Amino acid sequence: MTSGPKDRLRARAARAWRFRCGVEREAHLRFARLSGWLDELGFARPLAELAGRASSDERRHAGRCADLAEWCGGAVGDLPPPAPPPLAPAGFPRRAAVLYEAVAACCVTETGSAGVLTTLLGSVRGGRLRTTLRELAADEVLHSRLGWAVLASERDRGTAAQLSPWIPAMLEGSIDAHLFRPGAPEDEDEALLDMGVLPRALQQEVFLHTTLEVVLPGLAAAGVDPGPARRWLEERVAGPAPTPGAR
Repeated sequence: MTSGPKDRLRARAARAWRFRCGVEREAHLRFARLSGWLDELGFARPLAELAGRASSDERRHAGRCADLAEWCGGAVGDLPPPAPPPLAPAGFPRRAAVLYEAVAACCVTETGSAGVLTTLLGSVRGGRLRTTLRELAADEVLHSRLGWAVLASERDRGTAAQLSPWIPAMLEGSIDAHLFRPGAPEDEDEALLDMGVLPRALQQEVFLHTTLEVVLPGLAAAGVDPGPARRWLEERVAGPAPTPGAR
């Protein structure tokens, strides 16, 4: 039987929530590990505790996302994800690597996630979906604050300033590889909003706004030069340069 436009949209939304479920499962493990690292390196105890709470939150989020994937007609497997590798490049000093992890996972990814969820809350008017979005958004804001607090604690050590050349990689890792490419019709349909998914063009708009208005100013205030990240954004928005001689 050939699927119709509505079926394709539901399948698209189910894939999005299934993917997010995997992201939340990985985040559960990542925050648990970060909590141990913060404790081992002598960061303020409340930071390690907040990372531990974030780990529990993300495990709960994974269940919520799995439920929404099923609500959209998809299924999520029960296999847990493998332990996620550290985000910092190999060879980073230990403390700088932990800071990299906190900034990438919280200041960049969780702040971006909070922006997406807040935007969705402006479109979804009630019911189970709105309740879930509100729960996830409130938690993601707290997880974002963890990263900003860790970053602030490192400013006077000079560790934070070293992150500037690596912010583009963090941004790249926080988005879908196809974000700055034209989407298929089902990627751009505004009916996706009713299933808790941003159309591609709106995803791009939210990412740019959150990065330019929240993430980069926050990094600059902590002593991280946002210049490399701004240049990276300009290149993504401009798109690839045309091939010489191409028509």
